[in-house]
Amino acid sequence: MKIESLIVQGIPAKNNENGAIVPPIYLASTYVQPSIEEHQTYAYGRGGNPTRNALEELISKIEGVDYGFAFASGMAATTTAFNLFKSGDKILVNSNVYGGTYRYLDTVFQQQELSYELVDDFNLLSEEDIDTTVKALFIETPSNPLLQVTDIQRLAAIAHQKGILIIVDNTFATPYLQKPFELGADIVLYSATKYLSGHADIIAGLLTVADSGLAARIKHLQNTLGNVLSPFDSYSLIRGIKTLSVRMDRQEANTVKILAFLKEHEAIARLNYPGSASPEEAAIQKKQTRGNGSVFSIELTEEYNPLKFVEELDVFDLAVSLGGVESLVCHPSTMTHESYAIELQEKIGISVGLLRFAIGIEHVDDLINDLAQALDLAKK
Repeated sequence: MKIESLIVQGIPAKNNENGAIVPPIYLASTYVQPSIEEHQTYAYGRGGNPTRNALEELISKIEGVDYGFAFASGMAATTTAFNLFKSGDKILVNSNVYGGTYRYLDTVFQQQELSYELVDDFNLLSEEDIDTTVKALFIETPSNPLLQVTDIQRLAAIAHQKGILIIVDNTFATPYLQKPFELGADIVLYSATKYLSGHADIIAGLLTVADSGLAARIKHLQNTLGNVLSPFDSYSLIRGIKTLSVRMDRQEANTVKILAFLKEHEAIARLNYPGSASPEEAAIQKKQTRGNGSVFSIELTEEYNPLKFVEELDVFDLAVSLGGVESLVCHPSTMTHESYAIELQEKIGISVGLLRFAIGIEHVDDLINDLAQALDLAKK
């Protein structure tokens, strides 16, 4: 079944006793057991819930693997993956990565006696760069907020020769555009708050794995840490996923036209989108995805005031997050990546003038007109 059909039909009506087209919401915290000697599938809501499990089955089907796990946020999913490692282990991470992920690495890792190393360009990483303490490569591709692209298949080959894990944060691309397991990933995670939900009304995270041993460890952590997604949010996320393909098609089509406009505008000093960094990255992006998504970032020339530009935008709202039906702009240096020291921001390319855009499903003419009028007013 094609993914466009699977996201809609992945939870068939016959999976519930009344033939409901959408799965019921089970709000119970506890479940009656047949006897002391015989236990049913569900006992306590933290360990398992029928609505949440329906979502977990759906995301595993979409990914083409056997195991999925739903969490209370994208960071809950990320930190659960990090809890797979023990004292003395090191994780390599691409240098421009979501600010919340970096904050966890830079603070909690020290308490857990774990270490990390930021890698400026994973595409240049070789086997010789990976010492015996490294136990995983954590890849965000495209990255946040510079939209750098990493060759998952190449890194997976290197990692597996070393016996270490490949963890891919696939939030920006989603399984609709990029299938990391087909490229060799071991763990794929999502801030499902973003494109998978698509409506800016829930906070959620997902982890998917193919290996049964990893799945058992993650299930143990999910139950032990208790950072599970609620039944109602699980239902809402199932509903959001059903429209993933039509939303992303519209968002990407809008983005293509907006990028064409910005490339020709004198105000733009720098434009970052997947594959823009180099011909090599463009080739990788084309090889491993079916589209570029709808996030990009820009810097304006000195003749334009970025603060004035943002203030004059009418259709675009100034807010963190992305992936909803509405178009947003944010200032990474102070809004999403403030956990990075200013010196580190500058080193990896997150300038004070960098602005990140997430394109929604509004009419593209309205979006382009809004950008044009705000740029006109922002000229010094």
